[in-house]
Parts: sequence; C-alpha cells; structure tokens
Amino acid sequence: MSENGRFQLGTIGALSLSVVSSVSIVICNKALISTLGFKFATTLTSWHLLVTFCSLHVALYMKLFEHKPFDSRTVMGFGILNGISIGLLNLSLGFNSVGFYQMTKLAIIPCTVLLETLFFRKQFSRTIQFSLSILLLGVGIATVTDLQLNVLGSVLSLLAVLTTCIAQIMTNTIQKRFKVSSTQLLYQSCPYQAMTLFIVGPFLDWLLTDQNVLYFNYTPQVLVFIVLSCLISVSVNFSTFLVIGKTSPVTYQVLGHLKTCLVLAFGYVLLRDPFNWRNILGILIALVGMISYSYFCTVETQQKANEASAQLSQAKESETDPLISIENGSGVVNDGVAQKGAVWNSNKDLHA
Repeated sequence: MSENGRFQLGTIGALSLSVVSSVSIVICNKALISTLGFKFATTLTSWHLLVTFCSLHVALYMKLFEHKPFDSRTVMGFGILNGISIGLLNLSLGFNSVGFYQMTKLAIIPCTVLLETLFFRKQFSRTIQFSLSILLLGVGIATVTDLQLNVLGSVLSLLAVLTTCIAQIMTNTIQKRFKVSSTQLLYQSCPYQAMTLFIVGPFLDWLLTDQNVLYFNYTPQVLVFIVLSCLISVSVNFSTFLVIGKTSPVTYQVLGHLKTCLVLAFGYVLLRDPFNWRNILGILIALVGMISYSYFCTVETQQKANEASAQLSQAKESETDPLISIENGSGVVNDGVAQKGAVWNSNKDLHA
C-alpha cells in the first residue's frame, strides 16, 4: 500500500474511533447525569483526564509509544488553555439556555476559519465555505430551540469559543511544529489539563449545581457509570488529538456536529427522547453539508497531491537534464562553470 493510502486509512480509522467513542460517552454521561443525578461535569472531566494520563503512562511503560519531551512552556500553556476552555464551555451551558449554548458550539467553526485565515494565511475555497454553511444551518435547525440572552452568559460563551478555537488550532500546529505524535502531545499535556480542572472543577460544579461533589451519594451504580465513563474517555481524548493532528480543527468540528446528529438519533431510538420534524429536517440538511464538505476536501487534497507530484517530477527531470535552463536565457557550461551573470534555475519549480 502506498504512503498516501496508509495515511487515508489511518485518517478514516481515527474519524471512526472518534465518532464511536464520543457517541458512547455522551450516552453514558447522559445516563449518569440525567438518570442518576451526578451533575458534576467539570470534576468528571478532570477524572477523565487523570485516567487518560495513567493509561498512557502504562502504555509508555509497555513501550507502545516513545516519550518525546519538547518545549515545556508550550506544553504547560497548551494544557492549561485546554482546561480553561472546557471549564468555560461548562459555564456557558450553565448560564445560558440550551439553544444559546448550541449556537455557541456552532460559532466555533466560523471562528476557527477566521483565525486560521488571519493568522495562518490558510485559504478556504468557496465550495468548502458553502458546505460548512449548509452544515451549520442543518445543525442549527435540529438543535437550537430558544435564544434567551444575558450579558454574563454571552461573555462566557464568547470566551469559550475563543479559547476552544485557539486550543484546537494549537493541537494541530504543535504536532507539526515539534514533530510529535498525538499520543506524545496528549501524554505531556494531560497532567496540566487534569490539574487545572481538578482545582477549579468542584468550585464550578458547586456554582452551577449548588451541590458539593464530595458529599454526593456514591451508590454502586453511580460508581460503575463513572468508571465506564472514565474508560471511554481514554479513547475520546486519544481520538480527538489524533483527528485534529491528521486533519484540521475545522474537520474535527464538522465531525463533532456529526456526533450531535447521531446522539439525537440514538436518544430517540434508545432513550425515547422527544423528536419532531425540525430534528429530522435539520439532521438531513446537516448530512448534506457533511457529505459535500467531505467530497470537496477529498477533491482538493487530491489536486494538491497531483500538483506536488508534478512539481517533484519536473524537479527530477531538470536535475538529470544536461542542458540546464538559466534565468536570463540559455547558458553554456564550460568545464563546470556557467557564463558570467547567469543565474542557475535548476530548482525553480520547487519554489513556484
């Protein structure tokens, strides 16, 4: 199998793992929070990250991956930022209506596109932008039911969107800049994320629920679901870093909205949640947007691969051609020395 084929297979595997694990943990957490009354989401997330770190430490001990230390300040800042973004998202949900919270999540894609365009000069074609617009419209129809606004909730939502976008962009850029894998980055940043949420989690949960996590009645059933949630979270955290590293923050957000549609569908089928024509219409429109986004991304990726291959082949031809082209006309090579004033252009195509 070619290198490109292996990369595509790995990407498909990462996307599939992310969808399955994320939908599973949402269903598990919904039972834990709605049915069993354990509403301490931020503290639960800190436990998720601690279990993830311990699991990766065992994997490192078993030599399943290689530890690769790099800039400690970058890792610390990235880990703390990730923890803050999770806390802000939970606060946004607590101080806003469910509909406005869903709008907050929808705003992450256009904000990510804007930041990558302004600071990383990344170009998004009109077809990609159109596909994303269809996707956001569909998810909005399916999930947004009310838009009750308040000043504090709006500020928290804005901060949540900004920190989430920056954290996800950093997840992609750090892996490429420092040549680290998703597992290596997750292993090093997990302690900082976990400690941030472990410290602020109980306070945020008390603020949102008016209950103390330390005095909750931990029945055997609650403990089973907490352990199950933590075990699934290992796969969720790993696949999140893997997907963003292999694709992009925007693609990860598109995948997140696919999970939302699947959760709605599973909620209706398994838990008999309310379902109406708006949910069905929104999911169908969102699926059209996802399919078109995937198609146009595949087409553009293939075009870039073909262009890169063509440039590489031209460069090899120019290196083996005895008559090497020169910038200011044809030059004659005598005893290995070109005419004075000529500029070599043997690798011009590499910088076109």
